[in-house]
Amino acid sequence: MQVMAFSPTGLLSLVVFMVLVVEPHPAYGSSRGGWFGRNQGAATPLVNGICAASVTIHGYKCEEHQVKTQDGYILNMQRIPEGRIGGNSSGNKKQPVLIQHGVLVDGMTWLLNSPQQNLPMILADNGFDVWLANTRGTRFCRHHVSLHPSQPEFWDWSWDELVSYDLPAVFDFVFNHTDQKIHYIGHSLGTLIGLASFSEGHQEDQLKSAAFLSPIAYLTHMKTALGVVAARAFVGEVRHQPFSFISFN
Repeated sequence: MQVMAFSPTGLLSLVVFMVLVVEPHPAYGSSRGGWFGRNQGAATPLVNGICAASVTIHGYKCEEHQVKTQDGYILNMQRIPEGRIGGNSSGNKKQPVLIQHGVLVDGMTWLLNSPQQNLPMILADNGFDVWLANTRGTRFCRHHVSLHPSQPEFWDWSWDELVSYDLPAVFDFVFNHTDQKIHYIGHSLGTLIGLASFSEGHQEDQLKSAAFLSPIAYLTHMKTALGVVAARAFVGEVRHQPFSFISFN
């Protein structure tokens, strides 16, 4: 196992700032569900989803998928199966990469820049099979088999459920579609649920490597006003380092 760490840069605060100030789209669900309008209703239809808004307009193929968790939540996922330039050789299977967003945001945050400057498209152009995960309660994941977002029960969960249900569901889905071990990339909340799961040996048979951007464990060291507000909306306390990498080869 290899682990690498780099000095802090405040990436988590920057991402939260971008969500609140730069990206004026509808409400997001936090891990407790109450911070960004818990009664916003069902998700935007998939025809107006992330693929149409931020991927296919740049000339990339993109697929919208729905994944059901064991506790009944319907998660939206996007797949960029090949790049626009390069990396499209037909000989070998493409290596799957699963990318998990941070707290208070969704998969769209990986696609805010131009294709030359956003991670999913860079990976696709370099021959990877790219999958974007979205956790329950975010704007494209407002469906459940029996609950409606207007019901308090829909929001009765924490990041523990993301570890127990959401992450296994998306891992199983990608693994079953690709029949290959998965490279995992998580940011912020994505690192927390990854570390919690992988440290217990879960997804071990499906995981090839893990890269953690701003891995977090505590939120108590957040000092900015915006950071404090975000921290109070999140279950847990934060301390973060900007990057680490774990290889399971």
